[in-house]
Amino acid sequence: MRRPGPRPGAWLFAVLLAGASGAATTADLYVVCNANVALQSSDVRDVFIGEKSFAGSARLAPADNLAAQAIFLQRVVKVGIDRYTSLWTKKSFRDGANPPPVKASDAETIAYVRQTPGACSYVQAPPPAGVNVVAKF
Repeated sequence: MRRPGPRPGAWLFAVLLAGASGAATTADLYVVCNANVALQSSDVRDVFIGEKSFAGSARLAPADNLAAQAIFLQRVVKVGIDRYTSLWTKKSFRDGANPPPVKASDAETIAYVRQTPGACSYVQAPPPAGVNVVAKF
């Protein structure tokens, strides 16, 4: 009979999880926009919760980066993924607004920002030339 207690390998999972979350929370996070977007760092949260749609004459097109989304939501938006999803669900029913599209990686995110007028997103790797770095968190 097996006695109750932690499952074999549970300690390894806990160590890996702690290491991954510790590394993720100390990583730099860069908010980047298309070159035609002039955005203040204080406006970033409002852009990603759908409260700010324009920066000057440019219509904003935010995109989430799946690779850095948890860190971004924690540091910048100050909500968890469930609350963020709920905000956008309510906003889509109330205002007919669509949530930001989700890009899979920093590379895909940078390509979207470069190609899309009004685009803004966030990446963990230092951004290359050709994008406007709005903030570093």
